[in-house]
Amino acid sequence: MNLTDEQLKELDNPSLTENERVLLRCRVAADFIHKGQYEAAREALGGLWLGVGQRPAVSNLPPAIEAEVLLQCGTLTGWLGSARNVSGAQEQAKDMLSEAERKFRAQGMLSKASEAQYELGMCYWRLGAYDESRLVMREALKPLTGSDLDLKAKILIRRTLVEIWENRYYEALSILKEAEPVFNSAGDALKGRWHGQMALILIRLALIEGNTDYSDRAIIEFTAAIHHYEQAGHERYCATNLNNLAMTFYRLGRYKEAHESLDRAQLIFTKLKDAGNLAQVDETRARVLVAEKKYREADRILVGVIKTFEQGGESALLANALTLQGVVWARIGAFENSVNILRQAMEVAQDSGALARAGLAALTLIEEHGKTRRLSESDLVKVFTRADELLKGTQDAEDIIRLRACARIVVKRLSGLELRDKNFSFYSAVREYEARLIEQALAEAGGSVTRAARILGLTHQNLGYMLLKRHKNLADKRTPREKRLRSIIKETKE
Repeated sequence: MNLTDEQLKELDNPSLTENERVLLRCRVAADFIHKGQYEAAREALGGLWLGVGQRPAVSNLPPAIEAEVLLQCGTLTGWLGSARNVSGAQEQAKDMLSEAERKFRAQGMLSKASEAQYELGMCYWRLGAYDESRLVMREALKPLTGSDLDLKAKILIRRTLVEIWENRYYEALSILKEAEPVFNSAGDALKGRWHGQMALILIRLALIEGNTDYSDRAIIEFTAAIHHYEQAGHERYCATNLNNLAMTFYRLGRYKEAHESLDRAQLIFTKLKDAGNLAQVDETRARVLVAEKKYREADRILVGVIKTFEQGGESALLANALTLQGVVWARIGAFENSVNILRQAMEVAQDSGALARAGLAALTLIEEHGKTRRLSESDLVKVFTRADELLKGTQDAEDIIRLRACARIVVKRLSGLELRDKNFSFYSAVREYEARLIEQALAEAGGSVTRAARILGLTHQNLGYMLLKRHKNLADKRTPREKRLRSIIKETKE
């Protein structure tokens, strides 16, 4: 029998006051949440839990106990809302956690206020608002003392998660090393977190420094994390690390091993009815399938993934899936749909604050469509400039390599076709130069076809025909066509 089991039995103790019973329920729920056992946490809260996003009835409780109930219900709403893919859950969790933090602070309970802030930071992270997440977690660390080592360790681990998602790996490594002494003497659950985060950092550093030893170490660290989580009975986190291990195998081109790890993760998340994490496993599998050039199979999987992330409101994950869908559609020849969904991915990521994800979507748009006339030259320059700005703080070697390759694509397009180019065509070269001149004229004319035609020395009809037949990709550069009104004077028959 473990401590949680003993606490559950204690709930039946008739000598407990109502307030003591409420606090005990909160402690048991917190333990289950820490283990990733969200359904058990919901049951432990009993009547205090009214559902995902529902504020508990706590007005009759003392302020400190009221804050504790709000903390646990807000925390569970965040995690369970993500697992169940509940729309609006993160915003509702933020409301409860912010209220809990204010109440704890008013009671002088600063470490509890930090705990509420830490969970609030996780809500921001799930929404892709990384700057806000980072700021909140930094604030949460400030009042902690030597007696708050476990909480400090949890916050530091989650801060590394934010930095990893923003491709700031050296910052993440620095934070993790700061936390290492705490984890050396910790239990299996915290050790699992430390090893899992270290693995995530090592696999990216392997690309930055070109050191293959890091890749081998990352696999060892993921394996250690999975072992510790199994020992602690944390199935959900075990499956999360199996998904991360699969991503590592995918990056190393070991696709069979990637599928095996994904199969194990899928079984666990299916058992837990965790739709959100199942979608992440499916997204990883789609990446492996794309690498294997099984585009149709990847496309079928991504339809469900995108639907899940849209419902859950997890914008950063949605942007990743949309970007991958754009790649798939480009590879199967659905070019217009691919361009549109990659633009959507950029907007979704940037609107949520996931700037690096937006930058990667922009690079993908250039990689898949920049060499063709599916993107005009001015659009190509705009997309690259945007990617460069969004990725200015990245430490990811792969991102930098892609950025430079995209710069070469842009320069090549702007310099025009040359006789020695592969598949050179005189008529293609003329058409490309023609498109460049028409685009410049439309820009100078504010989109007016009539004025642009005058600048080019063409008739309105000729330019209109060229836009309709030869340069359809410039349609958005012109003002909408107006229907010509028929004469209101009827012709008389003789």
